[in-house]
Amino acid sequence: MAMALIALGVTGGIGAYKAVEVARGLQQAGHDVAAIMTRSARKFVGEVTFEAITRRRVIVDQFARGANADIEHIALASSADLLLVTPATANIIGKFANGIADDFLSSLYLATRAPVLIAPAMNSQMWDHPAVRRNLATLTERGVQVLEPGEGYLACGWIGKGRLAEPDAIVAAAIARLGVSRSLAGRSVLMTAGPTYEDLDPVRYVGNRSSGRMGFALAAEAHRRGARVVLVAGPTRVTPPDGPELVRVRSALEMHAAVMARADAADCVIMAAAVADYTAEGGPRAEKQEKQEGPLTLTLVRTPDILRDLSRRRGDAASPVLVGFAAETGDPVERARRKLRAKQVDLIVANDVTQPGAGFDAETNDVTLVSETEDERLTLRPKAEIAAAVLDRVEALLASRQPAPRI
Repeated sequence: MAMALIALGVTGGIGAYKAVEVARGLQQAGHDVAAIMTRSARKFVGEVTFEAITRRRVIVDQFARGANADIEHIALASSADLLLVTPATANIIGKFANGIADDFLSSLYLATRAPVLIAPAMNSQMWDHPAVRRNLATLTERGVQVLEPGEGYLACGWIGKGRLAEPDAIVAAAIARLGVSRSLAGRSVLMTAGPTYEDLDPVRYVGNRSSGRMGFALAAEAHRRGARVVLVAGPTRVTPPDGPELVRVRSALEMHAAVMARADAADCVIMAAAVADYTAEGGPRAEKQEKQEGPLTLTLVRTPDILRDLSRRRGDAASPVLVGFAAETGDPVERARRKLRAKQVDLIVANDVTQPGAGFDAETNDVTLVSETEDERLTLRPKAEIAAAVLDRVEALLASRQPAPRI
C-alpha cells in the first residue's frame, strides 16, 4: 500500500494540542497529512503549528476565496485515504450523525467515502448523555470507528471518562484502520537520493538539479513497509523522511564509499541519486580560482560508477537486488534498456526530465520501469505512488530470489 493521505480533522477541545503529536506520528509512519481545523479548534491551537508540521496549508474556511475553494472538500474527499478526527467533540459527533454540513469538516465527512476514525474527548457527563450515545451508535452502525476515550483528570476538573486517547494510541489505530502492510519486515534496503556536488574550489562546484524527492519517497515507503532503511543522501533542501538511517555525503566519491561499505548487508540497493559522472581532475583547488580574461578551461575526469561496481561485486549471486534510475532527455526507454544490460542490474526506472511535471524538483513523475522481461509505463502521478510501484516490483524480485526473512 502506498503512502496514505490522511485528512486530520481537529475540533474545539483542550485535547487539540495532542492532535499536533498525532500529525507528527502519522508523518513519521510515512503518511501525508492534510489538517482541517474548525473555528473552535483555532481557539486552542494556531493553524501555523499544523502548517509547520504538515507542510500544507491548513483548511479552516469552507468559503475561502479562490477559483476552486468551493470544491476543495470534494477534492480532498476524493483523494484522502482516511478521515481522522481528533479530538472529536460532542458537537462534531452530532453533526456527523445527523448529516449537518455547516463547515468544511462536516461537509468533508458527507463527501468522503474513505474510512472514518474518530477519537472523542469531552466532559464525562456529556460522554454519558443519551444524545451523544445515540449519535455514536449511529456512526458506529455506518462503519465509523470510535476510539474510546480514557479515564482520568479532565480539563474541567472532573475525574471520569472523556479524556482524549494518547497520541501513540491514535496513530496506531489510524495505521491499523488503513490496513498498512509490513511486507518488507526483516529486509534491509539501501537507498541513495539527491545530487552530488563536485567541488572546484572552496566557493564553486559542479552539481545538478536533483532535489532528492524521489529517493526520499522511496525511503519513506520502504520504511513504512517495515524494512530497515539506510538512506545515503547528497546535498538537498528537501527534508528527508523520519525513520530511515540517514548518511549525508557531498561528492560522488563519498557516495561511492558510503554505498559500497553498506551494500553487503542489504537485500536491495536502489540508486535513485543523480550521481555526477565527472569531477575535477586532481580534486578541488585549495584556494578560490580568480577571474581572468578570456575563457576558463576545466579538466574533468570520470567518477566511479556505483551501480556498475555493485553489479560486479554481486556477480552471479542472487543478492542484493539492484535498481537504478535513468534520467534522460528524449525517449529514455532504449537507453535504460542498454543500461540495464550493460550494468547487469534488475530494474531501471527511466524518465524524460524535460517532460512537464516530471523530473527534478517536481512533486510528480512520469516513468517507465524497464526490466529484462517487460516495460511498465507509469504516467504522471505523485512520486509517492511511483515509489510504491517500484517497491512492489522489488518485493516480487526478493520473493523470487530469497526466502522470506524470519521475524
